Amino acid sequence: MRVDLFDFDLPEESIALRPASPRDSARLLVVRPDGEPELADHRVSELPDFLKPGDALVFNDTKVIPAQLEGIRHREGAGGQQVSATLHMRTAPDAWKAFAKPGKRIKVGDRIEFGHGGNACMIGSLAATVEEKGEGGEVTLRFDLSGPMLDEAIMAVGHIPLPPYIAAKRAEDDKDRQDYQTIYAREEGAVAAPTAGLHFTPELFAALDAAGIERHFVTLHVGAGTFLPVKADDTADHKMHQEIGYVSADTAARLNAVKARGGRIICVGTTSLRLIESAATDDGVIEPWSGATGIFITPGYRFKAVDMLMTNFHLPRSTLFMLVSAFSGLETMRSAYAHAIETGYRFYSYGDSSLLFRKD
Repeated sequence: MRVDLFDFDLPEESIALRPASPRDSARLLVVRPDGEPELADHRVSELPDFLKPGDALVFNDTKVIPAQLEGIRHREGAGGQQVSATLHMRTAPDAWKAFAKPGKRIKVGDRIEFGHGGNACMIGSLAATVEEKGEGGEVTLRFDLSGPMLDEAIMAVGHIPLPPYIAAKRAEDDKDRQDYQTIYAREEGAVAAPTAGLHFTPELFAALDAAGIERHFVTLHVGAGTFLPVKADDTADHKMHQEIGYVSADTAARLNAVKARGGRIICVGTTSLRLIESAATDDGVIEPWSGATGIFITPGYRFKAVDMLMTNFHLPRSTLFMLVSAFSGLETMRSAYAHAIETGYRFYSYGDSSLLFRKD
């Protein structure tokens, strides 16, 4: 499909720079696509009103790490140069794929020392060698540290990699370390938060429990590729970056039981949806799953397991707007986004949310 079909005008003032407080006070646009699109304005705290006893919410329990690193590149015969690297996928105990800037000037074999003056923390210098170089500034960094020692060093010198549309307007601060994390995050490894989950509070969890709504957790470590723009003119020419994910055998069995008794699966965020759809067979059975997924969902995709989707409002021409257009219909989502812009919904990672019913 033509990428310009997914374009729309978004005013700068629609971009949220801080989350709603309390989190579940954010607005919730309920979108029902069957027949004439039905749009209804609500609050996230009202989510239980749209679910039924026996339904199941699926959350992504990945935890954001401070994956934005600043350092100095060293090369024999050349002076040091300031560089930045955004880690996005771990490939070994001592290696990460990263997006580096300025990418064109970095070469295989370069040494990079990260942190203030090269001192990461009490364990010493956090240094890496550029082992491979790919397209679009992507590199593979082989660190001198490995495993838990590398994790500790990254925590010491790294910064939360705010989405570029927020980082362009303000600097990351201490508040972001809490704001840009779900209350149920536990599996470290994400570069970006599964932002639909940022709206949940202990009070909302209690209300969902009282309503008989199940909660299940999967893990997809969101990578920096989620922020990359679609530069191709046609969706067929866009290459998705892969992300590592896990669906346990117990979670798969429990979700299949939900479907078998007539309950619905509601994914909280596009990350959990992409993972569940990667794990599902063509007949809708969810299987245990572990590995990298690069699933790219555009209109015409047949959803196998997911019935509803809770998600924030996404960028124009993005793979995520393409995904929600596949889920509820392109014209429905164009109408929904026009309504959201006109009525003052807040967009992107710290913005408001929507609850989408799947278009049959």
